[in-house]
Amino acid sequence: MSTLGQSTNIFWQDCGVGRSEREKLLKQRGCVVWITGLSGSGKSTLACTLSRQLHSRGNLSYVLDGDNLRHGLNKDLGFKAEDRVENIRRVGEVAKLFSDSGLICIASFISPYRKDRETCRALLPDGSFIEVYMDIPLNVCEERDPKGLYKLARAGKIKGFTGIDDPYEEPLNCEIKMQEENGVCPCPFSMAGKVVSYLEDRGFLHEGY
Repeated sequence: MSTLGQSTNIFWQDCGVGRSEREKLLKQRGCVVWITGLSGSGKSTLACTLSRQLHSRGNLSYVLDGDNLRHGLNKDLGFKAEDRVENIRRVGEVAKLFSDSGLICIASFISPYRKDRETCRALLPDGSFIEVYMDIPLNVCEERDPKGLYKLARAGKIKGFTGIDDPYEEPLNCEIKMQEENGVCPCPFSMAGKVVSYLEDRGFLHEGY
């Protein structure tokens, strides 16, 4: 019987059309924009706003959302530490494929463990993993509580909830950090614009790089 992680007699199959050809066709460079932060910090809102701004520019992107993937690819996983590690491992591999196809992959995941995010970074060419940290205070996220999860966690009805009884490990060297300004959270449009500017400055959004 086969065992996960012990595949043998497999060989990498090269194809005549490579990453550079796909990127020239799309007139952009593939990369992964990894948005991390607490539940309620605005990750999904930023991801969708960013995707819309890129689309309006003529750049092709795809959003990988934590909840969405748990409806399909990762529906067999729970929220124990080992399941969270496997969840992010799978997402990292999928994001790598999207990036290799020439797309701008926008991954929106709490991804609480620093080691897991760094493992995903290591899958990609240097500079192609852009970590965006939603550095929004816990009390703000808890006040928003768009899914009612903090309330359930405080009542003890959800165990191992990030920020309450499970840790969130902040990025040490993220490329972009989103923070409150004078106690006010920036609007999604301006945050997305900040990411677009970063991608533009580094040549991801046009050919001739």
